[in-house]
Amino acid sequence: MKARSKELLDQATVAMLAAIEIYNKPQFAYRAQSFAILALNGWELLLKAKWLTVNKNRLSSLYVRQGGGQKRKRFKKTRSGNPMTQSVDYLADRMREKKLLAENAHRNLRVLTELRDSAVHFSFNNAEFEKRVHEVCAATVKNFHAAAGDWFGEDLSRFNLYLMPLGFVAFRSASAAALNSEEKRVLKCINTELASGDQDQASPYAVAVSVELRFVRSKAETATAVRVTTDPNAQPVYLTEEYILERWPWTYDDLTAQC
Repeated sequence: MKARSKELLDQATVAMLAAIEIYNKPQFAYRAQSFAILALNGWELLLKAKWLTVNKNRLSSLYVRQGGGQKRKRFKKTRSGNPMTQSVDYLADRMREKKLLAENAHRNLRVLTELRDSAVHFSFNNAEFEKRVHEVCAATVKNFHAAAGDWFGEDLSRFNLYLMPLGFVAFRSASAAALNSEEKRVLKCINTELASGDQDQASPYAVAVSVELRFVRSKAETATAVRVTTDPNAQPVYLTEEYILERWPWTYDDLTAQC
């Protein structure tokens, strides 16, 4: 029988993989919002797995106290009557206090929580907003991979954890002036966390990861001319998952083996 912490680790990995799978579908209209919801779920399960190991695998360490003494503790109940477990905010704060969670990872989770709340209770569709979301989400995956290795010795590289920056056309033409008031407030919250984060480039943890995609000029006469434009009559270019896998079929393991 698996330890409870290992079961939660496995579930956390599945949740993160689901988040990445959805985000990497370019035609999925709710991709960024769905990622924020599923990725935060994955991180909450990962934090609970680590919290259990810190507390000798006692499930009660995850429950929300509601009165009672040390010997007869009472816990808050859910609608079904089961014990309510601690939130991702509580666990992240406690882990940071114990210096088990890196500062940048903690700040990234604060931003991801804000994005999750915005996705569930509001909406965001602005291109400039989604550019910043992509940078935060890329760091979320990076931090998850690092934490799973640091806490459990788990190497998740076999799952090819990466986000494809398929929205580069929208990113380049985006304008912050088009943000509505709600999106501006969320973006301000994100930028505040970014400015306060640890700038150590050698750290495996980050608040956000800057992704820059460039077109490289080719000298070949047969090369296709590519320009980023907002002209509605321009020829559209679509990058599908099937097209990318056809051109670059190697997995991470294939690439390292060839190297």
